[in-house]
Amino acid sequence: MYYVPDGTKECGYYECKKCGSRFLSLQTMNTIPCPDCGMDIDYEIGPDETLEAAEDTAVLVEKITGEEEVEKMDSLLSLAITGGDYNWI
Repeated sequence: MYYVPDGTKECGYYECKKCGSRFLSLQTMNTIPCPDCGMDIDYEIGPDETLEAAEDTAVLVEKITGEEEVEKMDSLLSLAITGGDYNWI
């Protein structure tokens, strides 16, 4: 699968309030840091700089349970990324 490993029986469907991206995560907490927004953080800091904190901008939309439901949601969300190209499978 694209977002979560094969055989996953429970995952969280999240939407980031900052960048708008939607994704699946093995975590099921109410808010988590967005992986896309987390890439924007510059981890190379100088002696006079402080490290930016990763904010919890992704909000849990729905908890997906059941292996078939997780696989179905993963396939639907991956279509937006792959453009319907299943060669990555």
